[in-house]
Amino acid sequence: MADEVGMADVRGENVSRVVKVMAEEEFKFKQILMLAGSNNWTETYYQEDPTELTATGETADVGDVARGASFPNVDASWTKVSTTHKKWGDEATIFMEDVLTDAIDVKARTVRKVARAIASDFDAYTYSTLSSDASINTAAAVATWDNATVASRDPIRDILVGIQYMAVDNYDFLQNGYILLAPKNYTDLLMNSKVVNNPSFKTADVVSNGVVGQICGGKLIVSPNVTADEVLMVIGQRAATYKSAVEMSSNVDYDAGIKYTIRSWMIGHVEVTDPEAIHKITNVDT
Repeated sequence: MADEVGMADVRGENVSRVVKVMAEEEFKFKQILMLAGSNNWTETYYQEDPTELTATGETADVGDVARGASFPNVDASWTKVSTTHKKWGDEATIFMEDVLTDAIDVKARTVRKVARAIASDFDAYTYSTLSSDASINTAAAVATWDNATVASRDPIRDILVGIQYMAVDNYDFLQNGYILLAPKNYTDLLMNSKVVNNPSFKTADVVSNGVVGQICGGKLIVSPNVTADEVLMVIGQRAATYKSAVEMSSNVDYDAGIKYTIRSWMIGHVEVTDPEAIHKITNVDT
């Protein structure tokens, strides 16, 4: 039998689309990842050594080849890494009576919460994966960003040191760089006169997916999923890739006359392919 407007499965399809749209609005860290598909539960990839190749151990370097001499040998290197997929999923139940008679729109609010739960956990997982990789650059702040001595606070210098560390490893932060901050550190950043008076600072015209502004060429993203006492600088679509086995999906089951069950899920994992395109600033809190 063909569906008619208002039938349960039609409403279910509409709700499913809304869940996915709302989830995409809630993801804050997905935008900094290269996106790719996957059809294997275990994925193997290689982290490339970013050091420029030189003729180590040869009689001549690449810029010192004598007339008629053989070319010196250079050796590229990679580190093999294997990871497995992670599955996210949740569901919520809404009783028919609540949909029909509650003073608030319980269906719309539940849909958003279902989407937010997965997006928030995904962001926490992504941040943990990026910040905990053993090969990323790390440097302590010159002073805490909330230091009692106001003159000692220098987040601009800390960010520029991160840009420098990446440049040494042949990564250009100014090409799609992001700065991930916890809410408190964002407050400390904006309270600093060296920041607000810096010509590179600007607020976002429209706040989208957590991007609230820009400083030193890096887009500022604020999220409670950033670990306290640290700030992470990442080159977007370069440092890491999200391999998706199952995209954000959702379904609505209607138990006639009783309840709606809204379920959502996705499967994938993050691969840190270029760890030197990530820089962690530590000790930013007193």
